[in-house]
Amino acid sequence: MISVYRLVPALVVTLLAGCATVDARNPPEAPQSALGSYLAAQHAQIVHDYGDAANFLERALAADPGNYDLVRHTFLLRVSEGRVADAVPLAQRIINIDGRSGLPGLVMLEQALKAGKYDEAAKLAQAMPREGAQRFAVPLMLAWAEAGRHQYGPALQALDAMNGVNGIAPLHNLHTALVQDYTDHVDEAKASFQQLLAGSQAPTWRVAELAGNFFERHRDSADAKKIYERVGSEQGTIDVTTAGLDRLAKGTVPPRVIATPADGAAEAMFDLAGLLNVPETMDAALIYARLALDLAPRFALAQMLVGEIRDAQQRPAEALALYESVDAHSPYAWMAKLRAALELDALDRTDEAISRLKALAAERPTRSEPLIELGDILRSHKRFAEAVGAYDQAAARISDPKPEDWRLFYSRGVAEERSSDWPRAEADLKKALALQPNQPLVLNYLGYSWIDKGENLSDALGMIKHAVDLRPNDGYIVDSLGWAYFHLHDFDHATEYLERAIELLPEDPTINDHLGDAYWRAGRLSEARYQWRRALQFQPEADEIQGIETKLDQGLGALPASKSARGG
Repeated sequence: MISVYRLVPALVVTLLAGCATVDARNPPEAPQSALGSYLAAQHAQIVHDYGDAANFLERALAADPGNYDLVRHTFLLRVSEGRVADAVPLAQRIINIDGRSGLPGLVMLEQALKAGKYDEAAKLAQAMPREGAQRFAVPLMLAWAEAGRHQYGPALQALDAMNGVNGIAPLHNLHTALVQDYTDHVDEAKASFQQLLAGSQAPTWRVAELAGNFFERHRDSADAKKIYERVGSEQGTIDVTTAGLDRLAKGTVPPRVIATPADGAAEAMFDLAGLLNVPETMDAALIYARLALDLAPRFALAQMLVGEIRDAQQRPAEALALYESVDAHSPYAWMAKLRAALELDALDRTDEAISRLKALAAERPTRSEPLIELGDILRSHKRFAEAVGAYDQAAARISDPKPEDWRLFYSRGVAEERSSDWPRAEADLKKALALQPNQPLVLNYLGYSWIDKGENLSDALGMIKHAVDLRPNDGYIVDSLGWAYFHLHDFDHATEYLERAIELLPEDPTINDHLGDAYWRAGRLSEARYQWRRALQFQPEADEIQGIETKLDQGLGALPASKSARGG
């Protein structure tokens, strides 16, 4: 997930206030009436097809132009779709009716900054309400308007209005440094960047890029090198850091990243979108990311963030287009290509995805990422032996595994276990656990596998319990604990945890099947058959259907236990 800062609970509450929710999808045929258009747009909300939803609402609005709710909804959908220019007339209409409307005012403010009308932007910002996310958006935009007016003191004063909220200090410090850099207050900017880096346990790629760019431009190669090497060692090799180190070696000085107030405002909108990019406020995150792209259309990280959000909203074709639109010369182009391959797979263009990943692996023979992604795609299609081969190639490119490499060994272990190569699987799962001792997925998978094989029962049960403690709301892990108790013939505890798993994942066929088995062994025969019927309703795997139907007909009897829902 692309984010500039880690979101703290207090900040989530603050940002949720006043955030609009927008999703959409069109039905198979376009309706003709105003009511039909409105209902079609409502139906469109199921799968987030904002483009068609906006089109349907525009038809309804044409038939009922004075409908304020339609104006507001159409405005939100146009911004969510990235049609910000088309949203401007509606934003003005909303402001004319309700002068305290936050997001329409922010769009008008963004448009003024984009056009270089800094006096107008500052006036708009000073008059805007500051509620919800606007509590931070308005001071940030005002700061960049003041910077555009060459008003250094007022720009910093605008940013100071953000103080006092837990978790917002990095955002304040970053834009303080950027404003100081833009206005050529070099010593102050250096101190602010150093404060920002000192206060961060793990600087993000974007912070490394912006701070490194500042130190490179001011011929402070030692500090720039320190930043790039730190981020490279903590987060793995990325093109931002390698490009910076290459420039330092050659003595090349890069241009400013934030060259205009519009660039600074785009950065602000992107940063807020990153903060909002959690399930509760994902629709609002999309709006801010779209505003960032309206201000800076070639902003690669914003393109990728919108792609990430659209992927999460089950719009892979749109995500693919966004990833493929990233400039080939951007330091994020490589990452965008990897993500594009995953979207191809999501679009059932798996052969293309595999070909692209193999080409990327050949293009950069020291990088493991394309091969890990290749293994993940093959594993998701149950091509386990091929997945193991891809993971083997990836592992060969990692000479000194670091804690973040646990996922490779976990994924290879899963593929090996599914390929019936338990000795190798066990070794890889242990390796993953050594790299990340408290990783719940590994604890769960290794622990359950041991119980399934009747090995290390005490340790295995303890591991799954620990995994549940770490992820108490993960239905699959809770299921594993219940299923472990089932294998240990502790049917009371099995029933307890499987019932909890059903509460978390009520429509999972395997968990319903497991609960039915536990009820049967506990003597609750009618409830067992009820759960087995539910399991059949939720489309289990084809190879599970016969077993469930047999249990419905004959009871559990001496049948072997059904397969685990441990994941992988």
